Amino acid sequence: MVGADTAWIIVATALVLFMTLPGLALFYGGLVRSRNVLSVLMHCFAIACLMSLLWLAVGYSIAFGDGNAYWGGLGKAFLNGIDADTVSGTIPEVLFFAFQMTFAIITPALIVGAYVERITFGFVLIFSSLWMLLCYAPVAHWIWGGGLLAGAEWSLFENGVNDFAGGIVVHQTAGLAALVLAAFLGNRKEKSIPPHNPGMVMIGAAMLWVGWFGFNGGSQLAADGGAAMALTVTHISAAAASLTWILWERLRHGKASLIGMVTGTIAGLASITPASGSVDPVQALIIGAVAGVLCQLMCGVVKNTFNIDDTLDVFAVHGVGGMFGIVMLVIFGHAGATEQLGGLLVVGVFTIVMTTIIVWVTKLITPMRVSEEEEELGLDLVAHGERAYNLTS
Repeated sequence: MVGADTAWIIVATALVLFMTLPGLALFYGGLVRSRNVLSVLMHCFAIACLMSLLWLAVGYSIAFGDGNAYWGGLGKAFLNGIDADTVSGTIPEVLFFAFQMTFAIITPALIVGAYVERITFGFVLIFSSLWMLLCYAPVAHWIWGGGLLAGAEWSLFENGVNDFAGGIVVHQTAGLAALVLAAFLGNRKEKSIPPHNPGMVMIGAAMLWVGWFGFNGGSQLAADGGAAMALTVTHISAAAASLTWILWERLRHGKASLIGMVTGTIAGLASITPASGSVDPVQALIIGAVAGVLCQLMCGVVKNTFNIDDTLDVFAVHGVGGMFGIVMLVIFGHAGATEQLGGLLVVGVFTIVMTTIIVWVTKLITPMRVSEEEEELGLDLVAHGERAYNLTS
């Protein structure tokens, strides 16, 4: 084991968990109405707890076990055969387990943004559990665990898909699942409601930005120049997308908003994620600059053309951003078109089909949507018996 590598991945693991708790929770929480903010925080926190236990039980084994092309099997369930001295590359395998666990936490948590303000808490827990185990973990195995798309002897593509930190594994899967789930759920009664706390949104986005250094830089799994470059290009893309988002917003609407700027930040971060192990700073600048406009345009397409109430634009920002980064690897010559586009197609079809099945199954177990009266009262009070703000004191 290399001590520097171990130390860096310990820090990166903490940074990626920081992205969900409290980063994503605050980012999403500020974007909803005040009567639903606690429900969003509850969704993110509960998902983090539940995915951690499921990852220990079988998720890690499905993703990174020594199975076959399709799944890793159950040989590493409950970390069977793994102790503090077991090594994965140059770091302890238990640390690799913990680092990947934070990815398994944030991916279903990203989907939260599509269904806020109108979903039952029980449905969130059951759906997220099934989706992480049956959709996310197999895809992680296919690309990162030596499976179907990894370039191994049984791979569909000779060289494998280049997805450094999760453009497909994290962002495409979460984005498409969000779109499917929002379509099943239906639109809110009132769609055009401004965020209740833009300051909270900015704080959450800033935490996500900092945490993303662990997300991308940590994916190098070493404390070396590759990690440093991944961190650097991540920052450049985020900065560029933040500025092009508000520039395009200003041209279209006459004003540049704080919400727009920080949403652009997330678009730039999602777009650079798959490419952060390959591109240089100038290429990262191009990726971010385009992403700030592309993802903003897609927000309107989803809501107005598709008429799908993906409430907090999960597909437009994360799904489109991640897929765009995968394609840019081809344009910049860092990966083959067959592998990248083939990977997008295979995972895209699998995610849509599997998410649809999981929604149907979960609906048989528990109600999906709250009543109109409960939606009007707000999920904080209806589902959790609490209010975020006591306005009488």
